[in-house]
Amino acid sequence: MTTAPALKMLLKMFRLPAFVNNYEELARKAEKEAITYERYLHELAQIEAYERHNRKIAQLLKRSCLPREKTLERFEQDRLPKKIRSLLPTLCEGSFLSRAENILAFGNPGTGKTHLLCGIAHELVKHGHAVFFTSAAMLVQRLLLAKRDLRLSQELKKLDKFAAVLIDDIGYIQQDREEMEVLFTLLAERYERRSVLITTNLVFSKWEQIFKDPMTTAAAVDRLVHHSVILELNLKRSYRAEKALENASPTIDSEEGKGK
Repeated sequence: MTTAPALKMLLKMFRLPAFVNNYEELARKAEKEAITYERYLHELAQIEAYERHNRKIAQLLKRSCLPREKTLERFEQDRLPKKIRSLLPTLCEGSFLSRAENILAFGNPGTGKTHLLCGIAHELVKHGHAVFFTSAAMLVQRLLLAKRDLRLSQELKKLDKFAAVLIDDIGYIQQDREEMEVLFTLLAERYERRSVLITTNLVFSKWEQIFKDPMTTAAAVDRLVHHSVILELNLKRSYRAEKALENASPTIDSEEGKGK
């Protein structure tokens, strides 16, 4: 009587899908090449570990809500200042997360702030770190709704499961006092415990436009800057403007050609 059905059942029970899918093929290989039992088991375990890692990364990426196209592979890194390029490998490795440090990216619209931080976040996910991406406006509405339903603390605990929360375009939200309070609550909750990654087009001296109150602004800036890496991306020309000009050039040339 063959033991294959019983073995498959046990492997499924132990939640070893890679073993189920590969043990027979590897067994034939082991028999043919006279591989030891220990090596056979080791190869199966390696496949299981590899597939588990890939499944974990896929789940983390899905939960992250990161724009799939905003990776470092699709970012023109040679446009970055030399100092930022030299920092990238360290930031992508993610050791700053264990120190609950922040990354703050400043720059005018179209300079690549969002793409750069999303690219770093994608690399963090590849290293197995839990990251969550959201616009500042959507985050504030999410927290306000939770506060209204008397579950703000539960919502903050959900966000606390992420090693890093990437808040995009913090300078664009027009906040009233209640909106300012929930955003400050999140920043204060994560201070020295969890990292935040922020993109903004406003320098710190203008953050009173966000938090309205000078004391709250000072407290928010202090918490963010205390443990942070600041990336300045005010390039000579907007990345989006540059791309628009490149895309327009053939049309312009062709129109000029028609007139000649």
